[in-house]
Amino acid sequence: MDDRIIDRTAAGLAADIREGRATSRSVTEAFLDRIDAVDGEVGAFLHVDRDGALATASEVDAALAAGEELGPLAGVPVAVKDIVVTGGMPTTAASKILEGWIPPYDATVVERLQAAGTPILGKTNLDEFAMGSSTEYSAYRRTANPWDTARIPGGSGGGSAAAVAAKMAPLAIGTDTGGSIRQPGAVTGTLGAKPTYGSNSRYGLIAFSSSLDTPGPVARNALDAALLHEVISGHDPRDSTSIDAPVPPVAEAARSGASGDLSGLRLGVVEQFAEGAGAAEPGVLDAYLAGVDQLVKLGAEIVEVSCPSFSYALPTYYLIAPSEASSNLARYDGVRYGLRSGDDGRRSLEEVMGLTREAGFGPEVKRRIILGTYALSAGYVDQFYGRAQKVRTLIKRDFEATFEQCDALISPTTPFTAFKYGERTGDPYQMYLADLFTIPTNLYGGPGISVPVGLSDGMPVGLQVMGPVMGDDITYRVASALESTQDPLLADTAPEIEGK
Repeated sequence: MDDRIIDRTAAGLAADIREGRATSRSVTEAFLDRIDAVDGEVGAFLHVDRDGALATASEVDAALAAGEELGPLAGVPVAVKDIVVTGGMPTTAASKILEGWIPPYDATVVERLQAAGTPILGKTNLDEFAMGSSTEYSAYRRTANPWDTARIPGGSGGGSAAAVAAKMAPLAIGTDTGGSIRQPGAVTGTLGAKPTYGSNSRYGLIAFSSSLDTPGPVARNALDAALLHEVISGHDPRDSTSIDAPVPPVAEAARSGASGDLSGLRLGVVEQFAEGAGAAEPGVLDAYLAGVDQLVKLGAEIVEVSCPSFSYALPTYYLIAPSEASSNLARYDGVRYGLRSGDDGRRSLEEVMGLTREAGFGPEVKRRIILGTYALSAGYVDQFYGRAQKVRTLIKRDFEATFEQCDALISPTTPFTAFKYGERTGDPYQMYLADLFTIPTNLYGGPGISVPVGLSDGMPVGLQVMGPVMGDDITYRVASALESTQDPLLADTAPEIEGK
């Protein structure tokens, strides 16, 4: 091959491996070498599984040599967010309370990656238990944005996005609870997709907010993301929320969108989002509006829609998600697994639990547990959590009403570009605003994609496409069409990280 392996798309690498122009082992080694060279500066990985990745790569090469038919991403390596359980490989959720824990089983997503023949490079950094918008709340290390290492890579899945942006992995798995795939994608110039809730199994995901958590792909373009989306999706009887329905044809939609023809497609601009966009940085708004103009040139019709309940999405989310987190994190008691502190034989179980949680949980996790426990407490559950669930129903109804008027919705992905480390950690509300435009989709349960759309002061900006439930293919079609107007792809214009 004439160009560097790490510059190739995942689809291109898969074709090279399948057609004998490269081996999976050579491709996997190239990305492992890239991790060795630059991750000291970027900090995307918490664990690198060189031996396991190379073993899988060798198995793929042997299967191809034997003439076996393999999947569309066979041999292409992938990084996995460290909140997804991996049997035999450390899984910490970036928390001290799970330091050193090696699970005895694989998440469904991981099983499907293994069945597809994708070598797993390792586990990527995140905000502890996926609670954060900047990857500043990891208990282990700081992850930098490859575009400017003094800035954050977004969160909670900043490690996965940074790994793809810095070309340490062609593909990555993230999870999206309130924007944690799309928001890092926007600020790192990568493409992040949140699938329809329930279309990807949550079995083996360490739970943050069970009614919101969704695994999904991170990639450098829409087709790569769509191919990974199809690999990990589908019904799983082990997940009670799993949708028993065919996976939408997202790869076909991405290929169709690449033609740049959106004729007949109606894209909605939410009136309430337009008001929120007024709080966006001017450069972000300019890049977003330029993206809208491109969509019009591609044949899309822009219609204005009203979703009054969207104005309440942020406070609704920050009642529902912490409440579910408070319940889910109660299992970390220092008794069954994980960290155990203060057990000297003189303390009660309650004292040991308190010391374990004090030592094991970081400040943002503690903040959300306290908030959620209060919202669920006697005398307040109806006033706070109950009302939030009612507003969530209104948000769902607003989405359903808009999709009778248009095929998909568009907005900026984030109100601002990547900020510098420490700028917002002292003000949780300002941090939470990073997910202003992404949260409604999680509350609704439909799909959303962030696609690179331009730069603001040299930093990437994302445009978000939101679709109806199980309408993931529509979002990929729009994202791929918009991507076709970016020449070259933003991910290929990022400053080069030289490393050691």
